[in-house]
Amino acid sequence: MRRVFFGLPAAALLLAAVSAGPALADPPAPPSASTARSELAALTVATPHSMNGYARDKFDIWASQPDGCTTRQEVLARDGKNVQDKPGSCQPASGSWYSVYDNSTVTEVAKATIDHMVPLAMAWKSGADTWTPDQRKAFGNDLKDPQLLIASESSNSSKGDSGPDVWKPTNHAFWCTYAEDYTHVKSVWKLTTTAAEKSALSSMLDTCTN
Repeated sequence: MRRVFFGLPAAALLLAAVSAGPALADPPAPPSASTARSELAALTVATPHSMNGYARDKFDIWASQPDGCTTRQEVLARDGKNVQDKPGSCQPASGSWYSVYDNSTVTEVAKATIDHMVPLAMAWKSGADTWTPDQRKAFGNDLKDPQLLIASESSNSSKGDSGPDVWKPTNHAFWCTYAEDYTHVKSVWKLTTTAAEKSALSSMLDTCTN
């Protein structure tokens, strides 16, 4: 369960039992475009590292958070609307989720996928191959930075492990925020970039009005 309630009247306890888990903070806000441009300028351009040794499970994604819920369940609760959990569980039973990549709404829990803004494979060849297991786990379950978001199955599959030089959201209105978020995550985690990726991010930041 997500939390234990003390000292609540019976009616409140009943409501808590059938409603979604704890009210979580809003998704991390992107930096301003000017901040993102400064972060982008500071990223080191380097040749991508080898993918030798890469495996998604080396990032221990969807690990348990302090409240006992998995990272995936936390994001579903944080980013969904009218989310109802299964009784005594962190697992959502119903709700709706907005997929900003393709401007669509997902109403089936199983089809609300969680995407890593900077793909795990991209992180690996940008420097995560040298990290400790704890660092990779922290990156794979990062709720503090704009790294985890809801995506429809089709948009998540379309993106795959690609960076912005290869793939861009079909929702052009999200290009600015996408570039801000992607750049910020790479900056915070001190990941490298390529000339092509840097150029693509710069062009997407040019769509910003903030």
